[in-house]
Amino acid sequence: MATFHFDLVSPEKIAFSGEVDQVDVPGLEGDFGVFAGHAPLVASLRPGILNITVAGKHQKIIVLGGLAEVSDKGLTVLADTATSMEELDRAAFAQQITEMEENLKDEEPGNALDHAISRLDHYKSIQQQISSTAMH
Repeated sequence: MATFHFDLVSPEKIAFSGEVDQVDVPGLEGDFGVFAGHAPLVASLRPGILNITVAGKHQKIIVLGGLAEVSDKGLTVLADTATSMEELDRAAFAQQITEMEENLKDEEPGNALDHAISRLDHYKSIQQQISSTAMH
């Protein structure tokens, strides 16, 4: 299988840089997979789990928004936050979800409330995926 270069960068660090077989990206308009030779693309990310495949091994990294760019040089993801499953503080993540739920009570109906509910749903989806991954 042909490989391509992938960089995952957040404000805190370079979370990943190297040759990969495939990267599955949580796009705002839906998840998409990137392989070598992918057409150029720029996409917004939603909170979700980015799955990196290298030599048949998978690495999962939680991203909480950002941008992805596919070019002839490979894939670059500029993530707002990028945390590996091993680094994730699950209790703090659960607390963040609880706080988000509490904050919904203060929101007025409208776009801000819709956005907050959508973001909360993405965080809960990540939490569910983390829980199901831990069971395997």
